[in-house]
Amino acid sequence: MNERGFDLSARLTTRRDTDLYRDLTPVDRVAERSYFAPDPGAGLPVLDGEERLVFASNNYLGLSRDERVVAAARQAAEVVGTGAGASRLATGDTLVHRDLELLLAEVERTERALAFSSGYAANVGTISALSPDVVFSDELNHASIVDGCRLSGADVEVYDHCDAEDLQARLSARAADANPDESWLVATDTIFSVDGTVAPLSAICDAAEAFGAWVLADEAHATGLFDGGGGIVQREGLTDRVDIRIGTLSKALASQGGYVAGSEELVEYLVNAARSFVFSTGLAPPAAAAASEALHIAGHGSRRDRLWTNVRHLRRGLEDLGYEVLGESHILPVLVGDPTDALALGEALRTRGIVAPAIRPPAVPEEASRIRVSPMATHSRCDIEDCIEAFRSAGEEVGLL
Repeated sequence: MNERGFDLSARLTTRRDTDLYRDLTPVDRVAERSYFAPDPGAGLPVLDGEERLVFASNNYLGLSRDERVVAAARQAAEVVGTGAGASRLATGDTLVHRDLELLLAEVERTERALAFSSGYAANVGTISALSPDVVFSDELNHASIVDGCRLSGADVEVYDHCDAEDLQARLSARAADANPDESWLVATDTIFSVDGTVAPLSAICDAAEAFGAWVLADEAHATGLFDGGGGIVQREGLTDRVDIRIGTLSKALASQGGYVAGSEELVEYLVNAARSFVFSTGLAPPAAAAASEALHIAGHGSRRDRLWTNVRHLRRGLEDLGYEVLGESHILPVLVGDPTDALALGEALRTRGIVAPAIRPPAVPEEASRIRVSPMATHSRCDIEDCIEAFRSAGEEVGLL
């Protein structure tokens, strides 16, 4: 009989041979300083004895251990329960879900918002439910947008990264031959997680509006960091021009889950048609409550200012050393160029107590390998200085400075 299974050993060997193999890295807590452990496989991790500074987290505002956020999650667990227990369409729709969605809609300045189990589920569920005829998608969009496009069955026009002129040209070319009844969606991240670039959202809206297309903006790496706890849409004053807002509760809001914000009709349609919502257990009530409290803190506290102060200080320090720092956001990609050098620099930083990962193919082109650095609001000035000094000595060790 022919063997029709899967040779996973060979696949893993190929990944190791091509430097595509990844290990998990257990950690004792989600914070600006943590103890790490080597990947134990199926066993229990044994933490290293050295605490390291973490510059690799998306916990941008450092709220994951904030006592107010923790207390909100604890109270929801005690009062509502630790899990929703069912789909929101069955018995999993609780008051904490509704409180969160009201607050999200207020921040996003939309009629409604809808919480999903993850940002990935929000993108995949929304795009596939809309089932557009054509999606015009930035070439560096997140995998959840890409997968949503695939599941929707749409024709996909990929435009050059953050290039509104190329988008305009592709819209125009499609319009020349298209059925006038086609439904069109322009989809973009607002802040791109690996490059730190910011989408030219106003120009994208201009291009989309000229052809009657809807705009979907994924604010995963922007939610909570700008005006009133919003994202780039709020910063740019585009709340009335972006039809669909996708966001996450899992990064700056220090919780778990995602959301969609938009019109009343959009949310009602997704409640009925988004498979990743309909067929998923509702977001855990403690996660919803934690996100609500974090969103309140992001909108009214000083965390955002502290984050941007750290970003400016760290970018300036790295550039003064001679590093090329890409992007224009709180994500600071330090360009190295060669994958081997990037791995060596990442390891040299780790030996100096700094955790910042090497990003290499297939995530980026080989010549664009880099170290992705993301400071948090809770890093002290001394922490930032320690990171800069580690980059100096590590760069000299591996021959980059």
